[in-house]
Amino acid sequence: MGLKGDINSEIGKILQSSWAEREGRVVPSDSSIQMGNDAVKIEATVLYADLADSTILVDRYKPQFAAKIYKMFLHAAAKIIVANGGTITAYDGDRVMAVYLGGSKNTQAVTTALELKWVVGNIIQPALAEKYIQTDFRLKHVVGIDTSELFVAKTGIRGSNDLVWVGRAANHAAKLAAMPDSHQTYISETVFKNMRADVKVSDGRPMWESLAWIEFDGRKIFRSDWGCVLG
Repeated sequence: MGLKGDINSEIGKILQSSWAEREGRVVPSDSSIQMGNDAVKIEATVLYADLADSTILVDRYKPQFAAKIYKMFLHAAAKIIVANGGTITAYDGDRVMAVYLGGSKNTQAVTTALELKWVVGNIIQPALAEKYIQTDFRLKHVVGIDTSELFVAKTGIRGSNDLVWVGRAANHAAKLAAMPDSHQTYISETVFKNMRADVKVSDGRPMWESLAWIEFDGRKIFRSDWGCVLG
């Protein structure tokens, strides 16, 4: 058939096939979804934690140093995600994606972001400064969080495939994680409205400020530079 014919045939199958959809109660895994038009629908909160200025990092510093930064940040993020009930769904270079389910999913995701902020500033950065006295490098990061229904399917080819997370939460969380690192956490208005009061206010002081998301029709989002001490 040849490569052209093979691709043309598969495109036709994808367009003509109906979706086999089912409601999900757990975060889908690679083995729980088939390669065809098979999908799981879930109500989920998505978190992206992303290193800021990673291009500067790899351009200006030795690869061994940059790799240590990647490893420290992603290790801390992963441990905090899991401790707060999240499921890691992907690593993509200098960032990690996680999904949270259940009634407390928004609070759990936001707690993850606030604890990661504290760990970066109070554990990773001091350790880095002590080890590399001559460098002025400061680790910066941004976390984006949104919540919505997700349509999860498998994409790629057999032997080389991955899950695709289709829905507002996955798309917007990734874009929020690309916001300016003047603040470390950006969340959608839906997340803010559906998280507990204890991650909104600390000692009577608001932890969040609202702003218009200019890149996306001026909708309201919230940002914070607060951290939360690990227990």
